[in-house]
Amino acid sequence: MARRNPEPSDGASAPLTHGAMVLPLVTIDDYNNELRDKNGFVGDNANKKTFQQKLDDWRKRVRKFGDDPLGKAATAELSKKKIESLLKGDDMEAAALIMGAVEDFAQEFADVIGKFLKDERWFKTERIVVGGGFRQSRFGELAIARTMILLKAGGIDIELIPIVHHPDEAGLIGSVHLMPPWMFKGYKAMLAVDIGGTNVRAGVVEFGKEKKPHFADASVWDSAIWRHADDEPSRSATMEKLVAMLEELIEKAEKANLKPAPIIGIGCPGIIKADGSIERGGQNLPGGNWESDNFNLPAALMKAIPSIGDHSTFVMMHNDAVVQGLSQIPFMEDVSRWAVLTIGTGLGNAHFTNREG
Repeated sequence: MARRNPEPSDGASAPLTHGAMVLPLVTIDDYNNELRDKNGFVGDNANKKTFQQKLDDWRKRVRKFGDDPLGKAATAELSKKKIESLLKGDDMEAAALIMGAVEDFAQEFADVIGKFLKDERWFKTERIVVGGGFRQSRFGELAIARTMILLKAGGIDIELIPIVHHPDEAGLIGSVHLMPPWMFKGYKAMLAVDIGGTNVRAGVVEFGKEKKPHFADASVWDSAIWRHADDEPSRSATMEKLVAMLEELIEKAEKANLKPAPIIGIGCPGIIKADGSIERGGQNLPGGNWESDNFNLPAALMKAIPSIGDHSTFVMMHNDAVVQGLSQIPFMEDVSRWAVLTIGTGLGNAHFTNREG
């Protein structure tokens, strides 16, 4: 089941809680929607693995009648950069084969989106933002554009656009919208964390020097990334590494006179409960057992980093697709109802309604 929105409330008086459905600028109508059909989770038909399967299918068919234009390397071993170079290169057969996979993926993606749009919480959606690692590639952008064409040709009038910020940075920048702006007064930046099934990212998000509305000029001043999938750490080892990353970033920011707010925003997979615990969906996090009743990520982080500067540390956590989507708020003022889909290991999703005023 997805996280449903409670009865609307006044955002100004809404309590500051983890996984809140009413935020300063948007109401979250839905997130982590585990939509199913007869074949299982709908989102499983539009993720990184889906594209790899489509590409592999094309290679197998071509090999029956000659050489594979992509070479002998297994599809899973082809990096995003390698596929990108083949798509842009002079070998037209290789480029055409990749385009075949793009077309097949777009067909699947359009079908997935059509099913999401039939959900009552996704009615009247005007625009869908596509993020995640898949978006950060030429073939990913082509797939997004082709999907929109297919939807329009099928009678669904909706705009599909790549997320503005680099997806890695969007997962950090979105944290500035988890709390009301008054909490940042007197500060130039905040700390943000994005925890996924492959990487942990931590960064210093600078609010911007131009003081544009809704943090439109917010950017990642500095960041660190750890590919934990290579190390297979325990949960406690992951926490130790994360704390070390944050402490180093705090020290750098203070030396640069950036004066970070005593606030850490976290994006994390799954359904996030008001107390900061993970109800479900955290099964791919490093070391496992993140959904335990005896573990609370925000509380553990505040205990490990009790203060930033002269003030006690405050931590706010939400679903990672929600946070990535929030980074898009400054660019969505011309629509009312919109959504985000993040294509990576899985298909993250969230739906928003802009709050008037």
